Amino acid sequence: MPKYLVAGSYTAAGARGLLAEGGSARRAATEQLIASAGGTLEGYYFALGGDDFYVIADVPGGNTAVAAAALTAAASGAVNTRTIALLTPEEVDAAAKLSLRYRAPGS
Repeated sequence: MPKYLVAGSYTAAGARGLLAEGGSARRAATEQLIASAGGTLEGYYFALGGDDFYVIADVPGGNTAVAAAALTAAASGAVNTRTIALLTPEEVDAAAKLSLRYRAPGS
C-alpha cells in the first residue's frame, strides 16, 4: 500500500487553532481527512524545529488521493506541508533491478 510522510508547519492562524483545540483534535481532524481520501493514519507527531508536525499515512489511492488531501489542507490557509512518498526496501530492490539508459550532463 502506498505510504506517505507529510511534514508541515502551522501558519499563525493554524497555531491559534491548535492552541484553542489542542493536539488530539488536530490528530483527529487529520485522521478524518486521510480517511476521506481512502487512507489510514499510521502516526501523527508534533515536533520542535523547522517542522511543527509529521504525519505517516497509508493511502491506497496513491498520489491522486494524497494530492487531494494536500490541496484540501493547504486551501484552509492553516498549514504548509511537504509530502514525501515512502518506499519499502523491497520496492528499492525492484528499482535497483531495472536497467535504464541515462547520459549524464556534459558526458
